[in-house]
Amino acid sequence: MAEALKLEVKENAHRRRSAPLLSSGERVSPANLINEDYFMLPQKTPRPLASPMCDLRVDGTGTCPQSLARLHQSGPHCTLAGKETRERLAIGRSDAILVMFYLENLFPFLFPFYRPPLLQGGRAWILEMMISSPVVKQALLCQSLYFLSLAQGMANWETVLEQRRDAFEVLRLSLQVISDAGVTEHLHGTVRIFASVVQVQRFEVAVLSFNNCQAHLNAALALFTQLLESVATIKPVCPSSSFNAVLNRLNPTTLGAPVEVFQTPIAEQAAFRFSSALLILDDIIAATILQEQPRLYSYHQSLLYTPTSSEAAINLEETVGCQNWVLLYIGEIATLDAWKQHSHRAGSLDVMELVRRATAIKVLVEEHMLQLETDPISTSSEGASLLDIFTSDFGQQAKMPPSQTTLVTRVWAHAALIYLFIVVSGWQPASLEVGNHVRNILELLTQQMVPPALLRSMVWPFCVAGCLAAPEQEAHFREMVQVLQPPSVFGTVRKALEIMENVWSKRCAGDAGIRDLATCFRSEGDLVILV
Repeated sequence: MAEALKLEVKENAHRRRSAPLLSSGERVSPANLINEDYFMLPQKTPRPLASPMCDLRVDGTGTCPQSLARLHQSGPHCTLAGKETRERLAIGRSDAILVMFYLENLFPFLFPFYRPPLLQGGRAWILEMMISSPVVKQALLCQSLYFLSLAQGMANWETVLEQRRDAFEVLRLSLQVISDAGVTEHLHGTVRIFASVVQVQRFEVAVLSFNNCQAHLNAALALFTQLLESVATIKPVCPSSSFNAVLNRLNPTTLGAPVEVFQTPIAEQAAFRFSSALLILDDIIAATILQEQPRLYSYHQSLLYTPTSSEAAINLEETVGCQNWVLLYIGEIATLDAWKQHSHRAGSLDVMELVRRATAIKVLVEEHMLQLETDPISTSSEGASLLDIFTSDFGQQAKMPPSQTTLVTRVWAHAALIYLFIVVSGWQPASLEVGNHVRNILELLTQQMVPPALLRSMVWPFCVAGCLAAPEQEAHFREMVQVLQPPSVFGTVRKALEIMENVWSKRCAGDAGIRDLATCFRSEGDLVILV
């Protein structure tokens, strides 16, 4: 079976090489990207910032310990042909430990705000996906083994590396099936692959392997776009209608099916909602770094805007703790910056038009912020800190902290206004307006954020504020990072501090006139997505 798979991959290599991977600003049919085996792209060896994990390149090398037969994923039940692959779906004793660690400890740590109601299935969809889908199982076990190895003093790195290679191999084979038959025939399977790519992206960010982020983001964007287009029946397409159509098709009604005690969503439905929220966040943050319009910008109003009479198709507050409107406006600011850069290069920049557009955004953000400031922020310290997950013996489940989405949203909003100021007026850390927003962020993070580990969910705004901090504020930013232990668990926060330190060291360099957030985040050439 292994030899047959290798032969099939080799025979199809010309097709993968014929279509180049999407560049950050290029729009190509998603099918082209799915046909492209993006794992085969040459990658530079990442600098080992967090752990030996960073030394493993996403280049498709290595073989899967257990060969996979062809995936059959056209329905809600994922099945695999062959004894070896059926055994792969089974959860053995060692995998059971990793599964429980992920569900009880790691997932609540990574996504502290995601708490779907129990009567709506809670987080049971994660377990269901791990049991029924090898591609999801390998992507999540890879993360679980990495963080568990950190708790054990990095004692099992060979196993971690093997698990990671295994995850990429399963994902590559799954993508091959989708590229052969198409998304429409494999809707459930495509959603599983989409969720897995998003999780692999989050894993790469966690281990600070940013050189692979662009490839993973391209693949996830292409899969998401093709999922929406696969159910489109009218032109022009309304993204929210397509999004809901995907959800509906993931839950086919079966005549004569027994009535279940709990009417819970299909696992793929929950996975699609959750992964879509993460992808939109990643896409917006990437746009602020690349100085380009978010790739999903045309979908933002339809998917994120919340009319008074209904809920938005995607609720970012439930997933990442930040209300939709802030990220909508950050996407608008990134789009404005992209327009400014294009106009400047063409020699046609209209400064008055730039100011007009920026003023409209600023007024709307400030109106929302004024409403938020009247909402109380819970500072209760009941329950275990998220730090307990990585400083205890992992024997007890950490309790979730009180919801602080108002605080998180306010932090993101202040950072959005700093970002807007830089786009319009350039790099001016001595500005009174910038200083006011930096102080507000510092106050929210140091005096009202409980527990300190929640900083991990606000790394981008934390870094934006830190880059514009005054010299006397540097110690406060350092202290917030140093209190988070162990360091390797909070890699993105420490990466943010590294970016700040680099900016602080160049205060007298005389390049303030050409500096912006993009130059700060791209100092090492990689797409540094701090999420």
